[in-house]
Amino acid sequence: MRHHDGVHPDGDGGSGAGASAQRKGDRLSAKRQERIRAAHPRLGGLILALSDDPRSTKAWQRGAEGERRVARRLDELVAEGKVVLHDRRIPGSKANIDHIVIAPSGVYVIDTKRYTGRLEVRTSGGLFRPGPTRLFVNGRDKSRLVDGMARQIAAVATAAGDLLGSSPIPALCFVDVEVGLLTKPFTIDGVAVTWPRPLLRRLRERGPLGHEEIAALGERLSSALPRA
Repeated sequence: MRHHDGVHPDGDGGSGAGASAQRKGDRLSAKRQERIRAAHPRLGGLILALSDDPRSTKAWQRGAEGERRVARRLDELVAEGKVVLHDRRIPGSKANIDHIVIAPSGVYVIDTKRYTGRLEVRTSGGLFRPGPTRLFVNGRDKSRLVDGMARQIAAVATAAGDLLGSSPIPALCFVDVEVGLLTKPFTIDGVAVTWPRPLLRRLRERGPLGHEEIAALGERLSSALPRA
């Protein structure tokens, strides 16, 4: 595969992005329909027509659309010599990695989150004894999203093995959040917190990896981390 000539390593232009999240949402929706029709043989269709899927089901479906939107932006990088992988399964787990980008500046592990509300960083504690930095979205503490990147980073590092000269770079990419006009991406515990436009700028930065190294890493990770 000649990734540096603009061939998408997934072979589909990224159309598989969000597939695992979409399947999860579809399964939950189908199971709900089965339960309602079994419990109400005569009125099941009417009940379904007059009610919506629960929020948990919609969250998976919304997340899948967010992944597809980010994937379309990331796929712009393929023609520039980067390798882009979408929706890769972590071996021995049901968990997945939304996106992996191999660029001159490093290997990026990107987790897409589609939330609404203001994105912000807060520091707990007082002026003289500051506490840990926390991630908030719409006034709610979402710092667990930062902690959740550790497993993905470990999986990519293990898969890359001796081809990886430095640790993978974790990034949370938010879609549909509110950010201030002067707000810039920030970092919490080594995880970049960003959104599509500045993420693309960072992925286009220069770095030490050449075409051959990028292609070799792409081959290794594509093989070791199959599609979810």
